[in-house]
Amino acid sequence: MNYTYAVVIETDDLGGFSAFFPDLPGCVGAGDSVEACFQDALDALALHLAGMIEDGDSLPAPTPLSDVEVDPDIQVAAILLASVPVTGRTMRVNITMDATLVAAIDGVTSNRSAWLADAALRALRSNR
Repeated sequence: MNYTYAVVIETDDLGGFSAFFPDLPGCVGAGDSVEACFQDALDALALHLAGMIEDGDSLPAPTPLSDVEVDPDIQVAAILLASVPVTGRTMRVNITMDATLVAAIDGVTSNRSAWLADAALRALRSNR
């Protein structure tokens, strides 16, 4: 299931960009461009929602884009909709992989399952 929330991307006087989700306090992103900031915000949204579900928290209803209110002191670069897939539960799977590839993955992470899930999400997003 996909969840979609409004994200506000703001700019600062130094040319950087940051993002926040009005419906999800603490869920933020940053980047050197609007596009990079938006991608970071998508990643943050996926992790934030997964953490809320794992903690047993209910997800807030998204504010319609037309109802998003922003403090007038914020230099808004864009207000966009961010949509990410969140399933809410994990499933054990049995896969076969080359042993060298598994060793390389284990060399960069202590949590193979999470690393593979993150890599799969990135690959799926890049194929949109």
